[in-house]
Amino acid sequence: MKNLRVLHVVRSLDPRAGGVAEAVVQLVNHMLPYGCVGEVASLDGPDSPVSDRLQGTVHRLGPARGTYGLSMNAVRWLRAHAGDYHAIVVHGIWQFQSIAARYGAGRSGTPLFVFPHGMLDPWFQRTYPRKHLKKRVYWALAERWVFRAARAVLFTCRTELELAREPFLDRRMPLEVTGFGIAPPPDDATGGAAFLAAYPELRGKRILLFLSRIHEKKGCDLLIEAFAQVASRHPDVRLVIAGPGDDATIAALKRIVQARGIESQVVWTGMLSGAVKWAALRAAEVFVLPSHQENFGIAVVEALASATPVITTDCVNIWREVAASGAGVIVKDTLDGVGSGIATWCDTVGPAEIAEMRGRALDCYHREFRIEGAARKLVKLIAGTEATPGEYGAAFASPPGSNA
Repeated sequence: MKNLRVLHVVRSLDPRAGGVAEAVVQLVNHMLPYGCVGEVASLDGPDSPVSDRLQGTVHRLGPARGTYGLSMNAVRWLRAHAGDYHAIVVHGIWQFQSIAARYGAGRSGTPLFVFPHGMLDPWFQRTYPRKHLKKRVYWALAERWVFRAARAVLFTCRTELELAREPFLDRRMPLEVTGFGIAPPPDDATGGAAFLAAYPELRGKRILLFLSRIHEKKGCDLLIEAFAQVASRHPDVRLVIAGPGDDATIAALKRIVQARGIESQVVWTGMLSGAVKWAALRAAEVFVLPSHQENFGIAVVEALASATPVITTDCVNIWREVAASGAGVIVKDTLDGVGSGIATWCDTVGPAEIAEMRGRALDCYHREFRIEGAARKLVKLIAGTEATPGEYGAAFASPPGSNA
């Protein structure tokens, strides 16, 4: 009986690219115990970085041209090899990888699945109206062709699916919520020691941690302005801003910090990874993500898995699960909302309540956001059969390209 072979197609696997690259890593690794061997085709160049945690073969088909990622080499490769797989899962849209995957799947008869990863959220329509007009045209000319060929369109949660209906989708398209999550973080009895060793000035301080890609939609400006309102009355509190971002965005945020006179209480670390990243999450008193839009929020789940409470907005699509578990504080994505959440935390939340919330955060992760459940659902959907570790099922033995 053969393993199920699935090709994941993505614009980039560079860890700096954000949550989509991490989603691919998590799914490839955790579909493997269910008999699903995953490979990845990206439009990266031959020397582009890839997570060292990925347990699968990577085919770098770039370098692609421009932000759109045009790559005729990707089209040629996918046309030649799509039939080697039982299914193709394309991650992300509005760039060339979805069109390339459609060409490959169409010629081979291999079933195609599309994972938009929040890129159909109407927030983008409201925030970037000119770009939305371009997307409307692109949808009519190209992207709709991909979706209508899909065996299923996949979503991380019910909220993401319902939001996605508004701008583009129609009722004829097969929509499936497969869920999402992360693997448990590595065990580390030292807690936040590795992070505090790297940043000794934070020892003995109360740490408010932002750890994500630094981008307009993440609400970093709101976070800095809100922190400035409480910084003077809490000299022992530090705001740590960790993550990659373009130079212009970071420079603009640093100007806000300087203008508010809080440079001594804000620490910029750049991107953190590996043991230092997990140590930072464990060292934090609370994790703060004031996003205007998140289809899932991997960083929030990483905090919960580290037993760290969160302050986040009701624009993060998993906010209901966080609120129901009592693992954090949910606010509006406005200065008043974020400011009130941070002020209430700094002014009123004490050690006993923090300790209790840490336990609830970890419980929330184990109950709602472990990756194994999402991986199993996706394997089951692709194979058309029940999937259990070590049992591949009759559909797994169907030859590639058979539409099984």
